[in-house]
Amino acid sequence: MDKVYNFIADKTGVRLDKYVSEKCPELSRTQAQKLIADGHIKVNDRMAKASVKLSIGDRVDIIIPPTAPSPLSPEAIPLNIVYEDDDLLVVDKPAGLAVHPAPGHPDHTLVNAILSHFPHLADISESLRPGIVHRLDKDTSGVMLVAKNNMAQANLIDQFKNRSVMKVYLVLVKGRLTPEDGIIEAPIGRDPSNRKRMAVVTRGRESRTQYHVVKHIGDYTLLEVKPETGRTHQIRVHLAAIGSLVVGDSVYGVKSDFLARQFVHACRLGFNLPSTGEYVEFTSELPPDLAQALKDIG
Repeated sequence: MDKVYNFIADKTGVRLDKYVSEKCPELSRTQAQKLIADGHIKVNDRMAKASVKLSIGDRVDIIIPPTAPSPLSPEAIPLNIVYEDDDLLVVDKPAGLAVHPAPGHPDHTLVNAILSHFPHLADISESLRPGIVHRLDKDTSGVMLVAKNNMAQANLIDQFKNRSVMKVYLVLVKGRLTPEDGIIEAPIGRDPSNRKRMAVVTRGRESRTQYHVVKHIGDYTLLEVKPETGRTHQIRVHLAAIGSLVVGDSVYGVKSDFLARQFVHACRLGFNLPSTGEYVEFTSELPPDLAQALKDIG
């Protein structure tokens, strides 16, 4: 059955999508925008755009249709939960596990594992990405955030958009990278010669990555990398652009005889708890395969 809400705007200048998400906490701003686009939200009995600014006295009518059944199936995949509260989970994702279903891997993902532990998450946000606020590549390991309700999801997504989330990765590259501290600023977009890859392109999206050399190991360099933006494959693309190829990365980097996947590990994650605003950090130890790789080259 549809949920129906009627409100009279009590302030001027607020965007319609923002107003709706504030009045209906179960809706994220993205969900509000979709309802507006689908004609389920009207202002003074008329269709309106998400960007329209309300005036005091405007009548806002909202219809929220029933949530479609999720096509996802829970799977009993073990989860390493680092932290949990009413709003979110911090999980230590293993390499080889995709975050959400996509063409080529419709199941056996982190989302399927999460739904096995928390079935109610199937009812929040996008049906194929419930609770997901950011992603790690399939073959990247380490700490990841998952929201447990719409309000927390909207809050965490905003933190990522505002670049207030601290993300730190350990990355091994071929060669001796100098200088020991640097910033890579180069726009990233689809590779025009191969749409399955990303590349530094003139009309790409602004992208910025900080790096710090942890140590040189023979003809390799272990880096601590902090991406300030969150573009697809950003770390691997940016390092390749300066000639520092990620070890084990068969797409942008250099293949390795001693490592079966890319040496990229999300070792630290810091953010503000949605409920209290308290800043917290969580860490992940280097997994055995990456620790062994360092021994093999050292």
